[in-house]
Amino acid sequence: MSKLYLVPTPIGNLEDMTIRAIRILKEVSLILAEDTRTSGKLLKHFEIETPMFSHHMHNEHKTVAVLVNRMKAGEPMALISDAGTPAISDPGFLLSRACIEAGVAIDCLPGATAFVPALVNSGLPNDKFIFEGFLPVKKGRQTRLTFLQEESRTIIFYESPHKLLKTLQDFCTYFGPERPLSVSREITKLFEETIRGTAQEVLDHYTAHPAKGEIVIVVGGKPNLKAPKK
Repeated sequence: MSKLYLVPTPIGNLEDMTIRAIRILKEVSLILAEDTRTSGKLLKHFEIETPMFSHHMHNEHKTVAVLVNRMKAGEPMALISDAGTPAISDPGFLLSRACIEAGVAIDCLPGATAFVPALVNSGLPNDKFIFEGFLPVKKGRQTRLTFLQEESRTIIFYESPHKLLKTLQDFCTYFGPERPLSVSREITKLFEETIRGTAQEVLDHYTAHPAKGEIVIVVGGKPNLKAPKK
């Protein structure tokens, strides 16, 4: 019986690639990559010559069974996404679940992911938090935001630059303009920045200074307004 390795890749800075990750990618029989063109640059940089196979959200339902059977037959494989940890808002869940059901061992390596540094860097409580990923674009968006209005834990979202203003406007509407939040973008890259403030202050900032790059939004939970007991 072989194994599936879930291997995080850098979200910007190539120095965040671990020694173990490089070794695993060199040792496996096949690397399952979200975009072989993007991953090809990474593999070339680290002189990794292992063959790649395209595994993404548009074909994973069709290829999972074949890949699992190949692993059961003795082929170790590694799954990588374009950046970060596989299955975190990227393909990986379906294959991992299929491997578990088939008795194929899974080894997830620790490594780069965007939401952890964004959370820690936000200055907001991080003892308890929830990860929402990307909000629905249309259907279900209002329902989800209404549900999250009562959430007291810190909330983490992913967002794209061209949707950031819309999302910040929604946060002002559903969470209130005074709700504290933090926007981190281009984490580990040359122009990395974190803007902290109220929802309205951050909205005003990005209205005047349009954002670029990958974005993580960290929102403070609903404050406890109960009066302290005497």
